[in-house]
Amino acid sequence: MISSRIRTIQPSATLTVDARAKAMREAGIDVVSFAAGEPDFDTPTNVVEAAIRAASESRIQKYSPAAGLPELRSAVAADSNATVGNHLIGADNVLIANGAKQAIFSALAGIVETGDEVLLPAPYWTTYPELIGFFGGSAVPVSSSATPGNLPSVADLEGVVTDRTKAIVWCSPSNPSGAVADAEHTREVFDWAKEREMWILSDEIYRKLYYGTGTIPTMRALGCPGYSRLVVVDGVSKTYSMTGWRVGWLLADEEFIRGAARLQSHMASNVSNVAQAAATAALQGPQDAAKDMLESFRHRRALITEVLQSIPGIRLTEPDGAFYVFPDVRDAAQRCGAASTQDLAMRLVDEARVAVVPGEAFGFSGHLRLSYALADNQLDAGLRRIVKALT
Repeated sequence: MISSRIRTIQPSATLTVDARAKAMREAGIDVVSFAAGEPDFDTPTNVVEAAIRAASESRIQKYSPAAGLPELRSAVAADSNATVGNHLIGADNVLIANGAKQAIFSALAGIVETGDEVLLPAPYWTTYPELIGFFGGSAVPVSSSATPGNLPSVADLEGVVTDRTKAIVWCSPSNPSGAVADAEHTREVFDWAKEREMWILSDEIYRKLYYGTGTIPTMRALGCPGYSRLVVVDGVSKTYSMTGWRVGWLLADEEFIRGAARLQSHMASNVSNVAQAAATAALQGPQDAAKDMLESFRHRRALITEVLQSIPGIRLTEPDGAFYVFPDVRDAAQRCGAASTQDLAMRLVDEARVAVVPGEAFGFSGHLRLSYALADNQLDAGLRRIVKALT
């Protein structure tokens, strides 16, 4: 029989919903999917051209260091330092992984042991609790007592901490809510965790998709690499529309990176060198395409927020980051006779031909997650269908 470790893993809810929408399309059914966190834009041309050139290089066709190509590790360090305004992160603080998901897997492998508890702000991305459980830990959801859907305060975290609490996962901007912790909030949580000598896994994959002014507050700016129990996840998938290239990375203390590299040497050897060359070009090349994408997301965010706020029974505050909205639809679900938000999501896909992800997938019932990382015509069509179905 297959191991219990594998038997207990649940499939990704977001990918499952998106796969259903794609299957419906292949069957000739016109469905609009708000399910996947995948930008609809093509990867920037300069990035693709860099990959094509790299593919003909002899060294790119061979094995490379498990921790990543030296030029990409240096580019990641430089990009991070430029963002946070210091020069503390070096190439030795970087591990290149097969996407942010593998980076998170490797990070949790280095942090979680059997019996450990990991604080998990809810709503949370579906992968976190599955991987925490895979390594024998227990995910402890914790919600904001002040604003539902936002990141919890120190008081909220203090209320659930025990002597078995080992770490906290922090995701700002948040998937699924798009919530962003401000500088004071970020500092308070960082200082609290550091005082308790707690591990912090900070998922910052959406940090460049920020609609506020100035530089987004991040855990990396406070403690990477100075605090040895801070591990940061990042990558090129969201900012540069490179989801299929599978390049992410960890930023951490050098000792942690060496350990994660040893694990990766057995698990995957190196990340595709062609993809690493593309990621290097993305970080070092012109940023115009990334800025244009951000402005498109800003426009779409305003549109989807305005439309959803106009629907009776839906409550939504415009998010500050990422490309998701996470509206409270409890009243709307009750008005149309849906037993739960999961039931409402099924009705929308079956009757309105719109795919959304129910909040239950993120440990937060009563809400729906909608990604606005889809083409403008699809966004408009999908919103019209939602309005018609719920009004």
